[in-house]
Amino acid sequence: MSILHTVNKSPFEKNSLDECLTHSTDGCAILLLEDGVYAAMQGTNVESAVKDAMASKKVYALGPDIKLRGLSTDRIIDGIEVVDFAGFVDLSESNDKVQAWL
Repeated sequence: MSILHTVNKSPFEKNSLDECLTHSTDGCAILLLEDGVYAAMQGTNVESAVKDAMASKKVYALGPDIKLRGLSTDRIIDGIEVVDFAGFVDLSESNDKVQAWL
């Protein structure tokens, strides 16, 4: 069963990202959205955890949320795919289940 995990909280304020990375399985997809997009930025203290997860999981970040927060896509960790809202819908449809980490 394929699962799309969504993380919408900042990794600097909540432990949602840590919980997601701990409980998600190999081959799943993780979408960072809303304040969760801060985890997609290079140079943060969560970068290594995200990169480690990317060895067995596909990580995405929602582009409109990156832009809304005034962040640059140039600072996104290499290998994270930036998607738009249509891409979010595609990810939801292509996975059997969506698990939100709040």
